[in-house]
Amino acid sequence: MEKLKGFVEHIIFKNAENGYGVINLKVDNMEITCTGIFTNLDEGESIAAEGTYVDHAVYGKQFKVDHFEVIAPEDRVAVERYLGSGAIKGVGAALAARIVRHFGDDTFRIIEEEPHRLAEIKGISERKAREIAEQVEEKKDARDAMLFLQKYGISNTLAIKIYKQYGMGLYKIMQENPYKLAEDVSGIGFRIADEIATRIGIHTDSDYRIRSGILYTLLQAGAEGHVFLPEELLLEKAADMLGLRPEQIEPQITNLAIDKKLVIREKELEDHQKIKCIYGMAFYYAELNCARMLYELQQAFDGAERFTKVELDRLEKKIRNLEEISHMELDTLQRRAVTEAVQNGIFILSGGPGTGKTTTINMIIRYFEQEGMDIFLAAPTGRAAKRMTEATGFEAKTIHRLLEPGGNLSDDRQSSPHFEKNELNPLEADVVIIDEMSMVDIHLFQSLLKAIAPGTRLVMVGDRNQLPSVGPGQVLKDLMESGCIATIVLSKIFRQAGESDIVVNAHCINEGKPIRLDNKSKDFFFLERDNVNVIYKHMIVLITEKLPRYVKSGIYDIQVLTPMRKGSLGVETLNHILQQYLNPPSPEKMELVHGDGVFRIGDKVMQIKNNYQLEWEIVSKYGIAVDSGQGIFNGDVGIIREINETAKTVVVEYDDLRRVTYPITGLDEIELAYAITIHKSQGSEYPAVILPLLAGPRMLFNRNLLYTGVTRAKNCVTILGSRETVNQMIANENEQKRYTGLKERICEIMKQDLG
Repeated sequence: MEKLKGFVEHIIFKNAENGYGVINLKVDNMEITCTGIFTNLDEGESIAAEGTYVDHAVYGKQFKVDHFEVIAPEDRVAVERYLGSGAIKGVGAALAARIVRHFGDDTFRIIEEEPHRLAEIKGISERKAREIAEQVEEKKDARDAMLFLQKYGISNTLAIKIYKQYGMGLYKIMQENPYKLAEDVSGIGFRIADEIATRIGIHTDSDYRIRSGILYTLLQAGAEGHVFLPEELLLEKAADMLGLRPEQIEPQITNLAIDKKLVIREKELEDHQKIKCIYGMAFYYAELNCARMLYELQQAFDGAERFTKVELDRLEKKIRNLEEISHMELDTLQRRAVTEAVQNGIFILSGGPGTGKTTTINMIIRYFEQEGMDIFLAAPTGRAAKRMTEATGFEAKTIHRLLEPGGNLSDDRQSSPHFEKNELNPLEADVVIIDEMSMVDIHLFQSLLKAIAPGTRLVMVGDRNQLPSVGPGQVLKDLMESGCIATIVLSKIFRQAGESDIVVNAHCINEGKPIRLDNKSKDFFFLERDNVNVIYKHMIVLITEKLPRYVKSGIYDIQVLTPMRKGSLGVETLNHILQQYLNPPSPEKMELVHGDGVFRIGDKVMQIKNNYQLEWEIVSKYGIAVDSGQGIFNGDVGIIREINETAKTVVVEYDDLRRVTYPITGLDEIELAYAITIHKSQGSEYPAVILPLLAGPRMLFNRNLLYTGVTRAKNCVTILGSRETVNQMIANENEQKRYTGLKERICEIMKQDLG
């Protein structure tokens, strides 16, 4: 380990979030480029640094700093240089020179111990003297806080966030209740807070620890799709995580409810047993608000007179006229669906592939259009919205873009995002139609309903047999099972759709019937392979040679879908292998090591979390921005177009030519997408899909997972793997149970009205 001592002449680059930077350090008469985490460091400051010299392939010799500390300037020149560097607001080079001339080597002691004496200098008032002293003290406080937090193993990145959140109050928080960090600071969960508490010496049965552990257990349950947990299951999970007994934890559930951190509700099961349901506050009120707003939407129409027989006859005649004009022929159930959509404030249209949902929606749109109504169309993902636009001829947006993300959402744990469209600024529409409703979680549904004013019709379209949303809840299923909302389920497979084995097999899977795997189909193939390496080989051949020609699409349009993230046929392994063959390293392609892998220009990547602040722009061929906006969302897929090592940025181009510039510190939000999980594919449609299926956990390898994967393909499905696994998945109708209460909340409110 080598040591350097000098002053910071120039900060070349600095990341405000994590403190990583590149600086020019003046050591004697030499300039040395240094890299490292430089928290709260300003130009002009003097530092003592420890580290090692490294040779960078592009930038040459650099000093990699492992540790540094800011030291007081050691001579008049250094003091003057620091004060005049701009580090202290309101002090320029000329004023710095006058201060040092007046106080000499005693300058820093005067500023820290006798700041009022700065007013002796011409041009410095008593107020300005105080401001200068406060700035010097604040920087000293920040540096002391960083050193204090580092003693507890806290990284510089998290230390910056903690200091920004609490300021000098962090010492009290750390000593009394470090678990509060998990509630207040983005990036600190229960696990990190627990490690800090252990170092500080807080007991494992501390009330603070138990309360934080309960809230963390519920948060984790939300990540698994649950909106609440039964008390018995919550106690079991929390006790296991905390290493305590359930009876030690139980009293804190009541205390958290008293403090309005939890809600406890009773629920009656089918066997008439009652269980206690424990909700986090945000989750409970999300369901309750959704039920209330649905009731208000329904009431706006139920309050009006129902259609008379004459009006119904007139409506039927209008629909038949539209059929003739549009050259669309509806069957009885489709026609009834249009009628229900017209008569009700809320309407659900469901059905599997090939059952005529698109035709029915097109007729609903044309009816409302003929009536002169304003119609908004939306879907949860960009790909689903694009499909909706192509199917209807009307512009469809993502739900997020429809609601216009806004506000400061830097805390990524915020459960319900802020949108510009809400109850105070609703959507100016007469009809809102949402496709792929199975993907909508409880928080997004709440935001959507807030933006729909009573008197606006809401039409929801979806297939309840698809996988539920990635986020918490099972909104479509709960809405349909409540029995309180007008619903039509289409089941007849139309002749043209029936010619596709993708459609026929999807319905067989859904009904638990075996499917033909004899390869006599034109769009559904099965290659029995029991060796993982052989599956890799065939997958590469299919993607690079066979399927692009067969479905007339590009290589990146062929999507590998897998049930798992881990394992030899999981997303992580498959992406590593597919990247080597589909986008191999090349001297012409810049690449960047990130985590355990590499990002390379030309890579297919996916955004894996909602980010409402990320700015995108669409650039013309002349490099001029023609459109811009905010928000890239979980499941958006794009291509890496640029990697800039100097600026430490990566540019990804998403659908519709939207370009996003990521700082290198933001790359945790994207991952390779040559292979993705079936869950992540929801709402998307691909010309061809490859499903590698050998073996996996029974709870995961079930019927609706296979059904969802198969129905993502437009022209061709190829299954690589085990016939036995496919048959077992069809037979396995056990879905992972989700604990939700939206159905009950809807029934409670509707029954109150009936009562």
